[in-house]
Order: sequence, then structure tokens, then C-alpha cells
Amino acid sequence: MAQQTLELRGDFIELHSLLKLLGLAPSGGAAKEMIAAGQVTVDGVVETRKACKLRANQCVRVAGEEVLLVPPPDAIVRGA
Repeated sequence: MAQQTLELRGDFIELHSLLKLLGLAPSGGAAKEMIAAGQVTVDGVVETRKACKLRANQCVRVAGEEVLLVPPPDAIVRGA
């Protein structure tokens, strides 16, 4: 399984946008279809909400690819 990381630029990214941004889906429409068909998992659970908000430290898997979301380097660590 191919693995990659994505550094967030804000607090979150929507699932369908992530798939399109990384080229895991050829278009936004294709990304939404993949999600609706149950082909995408977030933290090991099938996710069917196309606009699911993904945050740092979550893991997305689709089509043999794994993406770990990481916070931007200037993010404030809370609870440390």
C-alpha cells in the first residue's frame, strides 16, 4: 500500500477535495462517486459523507493508497 502525508493548510479539508487534490480521483464528481460507493475509509471506518471534514492525525485509505493528515508546522499543540 502506497503511503503519503498531507500537511493541512487550515483546520480541515473535506474528503472529496482531498481525493481530487491528491489525484486519487480524476475529478470531483468521481471522488463523490467513490465515497458514495463506500470505497473510502477514514480511520478504518467506511465514510460515505462526501464533505466529511478531515483533521490532523486522521488516516484516509482508498484504492491501495493511504494518506495521513498532519498539522501545519506552526500549529499550536493543545493539551501538551
